[in-house]
Amino acid sequence: MMPKHCLLGLLIIFLSSATALEIQPAHVSLTPQKVRFQSRNFHNVLHWQAGSSLPSNGSIYFVQYKMYGQSQWKDKVDCWGTTALFCDLTNETLDPYEPYYGRVMTACAGRHSAWTRTPGFTPWWETKLDPPVVTIIRVNASLRVLLRPPELPNRNQSGKNVSMESYYGLLYRVFTINNSLEKGQKAYEGTQRAVEIEGLIPHSSYCVVAEMYQPMIDRRSPRSKERCVQIP
Repeated sequence: MMPKHCLLGLLIIFLSSATALEIQPAHVSLTPQKVRFQSRNFHNVLHWQAGSSLPSNGSIYFVQYKMYGQSQWKDKVDCWGTTALFCDLTNETLDPYEPYYGRVMTACAGRHSAWTRTPGFTPWWETKLDPPVVTIIRVNASLRVLLRPPELPNRNQSGKNVSMESYYGLLYRVFTINNSLEKGQKAYEGTQRAVEIEGLIPHSSYCVVAEMYQPMIDRRSPRSKERCVQIP
């Protein structure tokens, strides 16, 4: 629920234009702190912390965004007067190669802060990738490993989700762990999503993990959860 002592601040914001607000006195102690994008699999969310004089639940926040080179800031309607400390800007930052900016302002009890702006944010460079989803199928004494990259919010003109490979030259790395010997090794590195692993020791238990590697920017995902199977 919105704090009662902040209702006056909300009314003032909505009765005034953003331009008018920018020329009124700003209160430094209200200024949002650590305004930054956090991005995972191209889901781009703006985060911030409350100003030094207010608890996290004592302020109302207003969010704007723009692409590099644009002169006008755009309001994020869903985050205009929010009490949350984050705002999902995924749909406003869909081009992974373009730099974007976000900014946040605080209002409370008739006072407001200055805008606090993020550094430039380019999704392609800064997003973090989750590990691939791994499925293993035992075929006699060998394993068939199926890899699926994380789903992205981006869609093509046909409305289908765009694949992670459309943006990165991804390499998949598959590792096997022989639980009997407590020994692991790389079994595959390449671009294929379906991998055959042979030469396994009979009557042994194996676990499989995988990761994705982005050679263009020398970055890798975390490793997937272990998937284990017994070799007859």
